[in-house]
Amino acid sequence: MDEREAGVGSRLRRLREARGISLSALARSAGIGKATLSGLELGSRNPTLETLYAVAGALGVPLTALVLEPGAPPGDAVDVRGAAVTATLLEVFEEQGVTFELLRVRVRPGVVQQSPPHAPGVTEHVTVYEGVLRAGPADAPLLAAPGEHISWRADVPHVYCTVGPDEVVATLLIRSPRGTLEE
Repeated sequence: MDEREAGVGSRLRRLREARGISLSALARSAGIGKATLSGLELGSRNPTLETLYAVAGALGVPLTALVLEPGAPPGDAVDVRGAAVTATLLEVFEEQGVTFELLRVRVRPGVVQQSPPHAPGVTEHVTVYEGVLRAGPADAPLLAAPGEHISWRADVPHVYCTVGPDEVVATLLIRSPRGTLEE
């Protein structure tokens, strides 16, 4: 077990227990196996980006609540890899009633990443710097080329994939209303 996985696991357990949610109930709500969730809490499983977002959404917290110790600077976060996306947390901004998470994302060609819904009211905003990105609601994804911006409500299943053979480099800003998130 590495230190990062143990940290994610202990934060996950603390958040789950603070909400009075059983392991089984959270696994069901997040749409993941109970053994997977138990392994995450114990630090014996390497969490994927998709799994972390599913658990964060089920708990009603932003991703940073799982990947960073409270009060730690974003630079302490490490890359989190999903099926197609590798995300690096750059900054967290707090405004009255809203949390913003700014991430650098790289999307590998040839794979579609299915992202679970976030908490109600969460939106995603992507600016593409390299490559062509297809992302957004799974039933109606949007297209963005270098220099273009797309955004959508992320409280529905959504996807990320490249169009063509080139990797996509972009920034992702996740806006989470704090009324739906308890940290």
